[in-house]
Amino acid sequence: MASQLPVSGVVLASEMTGENEVETVRLRRMEAEARAFLTAFKWCGSILEFYFGDGLGDVFAIFLARIEPWGAGVDEYLWVIVGDLPPVYLVVDDCRTPKAALHGYIAEMRKWIAAVEDNGNLNSVIPVNVPATPESAKALKSRLDCLEHELIPAWWPGEDNVQPE
Repeated sequence: MASQLPVSGVVLASEMTGENEVETVRLRRMEAEARAFLTAFKWCGSILEFYFGDGLGDVFAIFLARIEPWGAGVDEYLWVIVGDLPPVYLVVDDCRTPKAALHGYIAEMRKWIAAVEDNGNLNSVIPVNVPATPESAKALKSRLDCLEHELIPAWWPGEDNVQPE
């Protein structure tokens, strides 16, 4: 039996479908990528439940995982975001919907970009599995700008797409 979820706007990954068969295949590949990313961490004992929040095949996908945490202080529920972007996991504390998780992802990635551009301390930002170079920061910034200013408004039209401060 599934547990009571701390978020809304997700469906079991097994029920995930895209706009068409090709899109569904792309999302399934992204699901496999998200699962592999998460289970690569030694603090993730196993994935107990996996949910799909939203996504556009090969561009971005937002998943929610309920894991068997190994170790103190490891959250049971985590968002996992993958796609044409560096994969990241986020806690659900301030992100209670897939859209909020995507905005949280963008905000965290922008902090990483700023730290790289300022030759700052990367210990205070989310770990990103790309080289911490100006070129990587510029490429990520370009992808985030497209996501934030073009894809999100088209994906969720008519909604407030501005991330609260």
